Amino acid sequence: MSIKLGVPSKGRLMEKTFDWFSERGISLKRTGEAREYAGAVEGVDGVELVLLSAAEIPRELAAGRIHLGVTGSDLVREELGDWETQVAELALMGFGQADLIVAVPKAWVDVETLDDLDAAAAAFRAQHGFRLRIATKYHRLVRDYLRAHGVADYQLVDSQGATEGTVKNLTAEAIADITSTGETLRANHLKILRDAPVLCSQATLFAARGAEWAGLEHAARELGARLSVDMQAIWA
Repeated sequence: MSIKLGVPSKGRLMEKTFDWFSERGISLKRTGEAREYAGAVEGVDGVELVLLSAAEIPRELAAGRIHLGVTGSDLVREELGDWETQVAELALMGFGQADLIVAVPKAWVDVETLDDLDAAAAAFRAQHGFRLRIATKYHRLVRDYLRAHGVADYQLVDSQGATEGTVKNLTAEAIADITSTGETLRANHLKILRDAPVLCSQATLFAARGAEWAGLEHAARELGARLSVDMQAIWA
């Protein structure tokens, strides 16, 4: 039996994850054909590489089918209710940074803060007879955030892609989405509210509390020593 390490299967996140482990003396690499999701680990014993999409990794961690996983902290917090009871955060990896923000049309000159948005939402409902629509795929995080800041009279509409275009396409009045540079927002004539972001996200190494760790404690501690992370957090 070995420790199963789930990492993103393609793109910049995969490359940066491979680099992060390499800097700590552990080589991760893809094997087999270009379209084959197979990989290998060198430099430490008892670890198996599992290549998954970043969006799948929170679910696999929660189910205990992988022991460790690299994914965005936004995905874990969105997908896993009461996430800290299911996974342990072992290391912030210093890449994949992005903010989950709320943005409105630039033309809304009187809306700069969440308080302004709350007032605009009430006025919108009074005028149109339905609640202001906010397009997002982060329903849990955005709902909790808006509730904590007293924003009412809105509805979340699901958007799994091209969220910035929903306002132009008249399927939403505002959005809540991940951004790293803000360029796409500006290109679509949107502005970010001045309040703190819903979440500041980055690539993070997580451990599954519910995975089968029996017999793997020694390998886990050895891996933790190589990565300079506290594997005891798994059992805390």
